[in-house]
Amino acid sequence: MVVVAAALTATVASAQNLDAGKSVEKLFADGCATCHRSPRGLAKGRFSLPLSWFLKDHYATSPDMAKALAAYLESVDTPPARTAAKPAAKSARSSPRPPRSVQDH
Repeated sequence: MVVVAAALTATVASAQNLDAGKSVEKLFADGCATCHRSPRGLAKGRFSLPLSWFLKDHYATSPDMAKALAAYLESVDTPPARTAAKPAAKSARSSPRPPRSVQDH
């Protein structure tokens, strides 16, 4: 009987986190993509700390995983940086020429 109890205890003690070592992209694909087609917009401008708390309470298996997922969601939620528009090239003329009058034809 003691051997059976020891074997069961060893089995429970050796349980491992199946999410350990997975990238956040893989975690999203495995656990979130069923309901959310894309991670974009899920952070909705929320602050990192409350977002990671929410993820820890509802979706993540550990606080570290929740922080990583929050950082990932924030990174894809941020719109791409705009590049400065180049000024339009100026033509040889400084101003457009007025149309020719009908009498000049």
